Amino acid sequence: MKSEKISELTTSRLSVYLRCLNTLFAAGITTISSQALAEQFNLNSAQIRKDLGYFGEFGVRGVGYYVDELREHITKILGLNRPHRVGIVGAGRLGTALANYNGFARSNFTVVALFDNDEQKIGRPIGEEKILVHNVQQLQNIIRDQSIDVMVIAVPARAAQKVLNQIMSAGIKAVLNFAPAPLNSRRGVKVKTVDLTTSLESLSYFLAQPEMGVITSSRRRSQATDIDESKERQL
Repeated sequence: MKSEKISELTTSRLSVYLRCLNTLFAAGITTISSQALAEQFNLNSAQIRKDLGYFGEFGVRGVGYYVDELREHITKILGLNRPHRVGIVGAGRLGTALANYNGFARSNFTVVALFDNDEQKIGRPIGEEKILVHNVQQLQNIIRDQSIDVMVIAVPARAAQKVLNQIMSAGIKAVLNFAPAPLNSRRGVKVKTVDLTTSLESLSYFLAQPEMGVITSSRRRSQATDIDESKERQL
């Protein structure tokens, strides 16, 4: 593995490659080239080779990649060869939806606890797995007792920083934040924010482009007409 720092974009692409390789493995495909992998899953073959090159030499000339071996390598690189236990702060609609999502298990993540400060929610089991909602004041003890290593913040923005401070005080170093707020973390703590509103607004911008293009074109035509009329007056 190269000593240079690996970007978050690279690790995100590794997750995509792993998902693609899992699909190929399930279909019984044993080998594949970077070009074929790129064509089948709308990826970039040069980027695949570059990303994998950060971590070693995996391909075989004339053969490509052995699907199962590359799956194992990427799984270990991403730390998915060991189970991760997840806690969620916020037992509202988003928090309970995340707790009920069964896709986490495929990547070796298991939600084991929820936390809230609402007395009506505390003590209730959530979903098919009957995940218990704990008082957020017990967060540090539950994290220790349940061996939780990843925390999710699903609370209103105004409470997010206070919750993060509690999480960091409990020794957690990996946090997924759904609160629409900028958070300050300590050195050595990774906070990844998923802002659904920002993503939707970005899509709105995309949808607005054709209309904006028409408006811009109309303005340009109007400006051109004004210039022409000005020239005619000067003549």
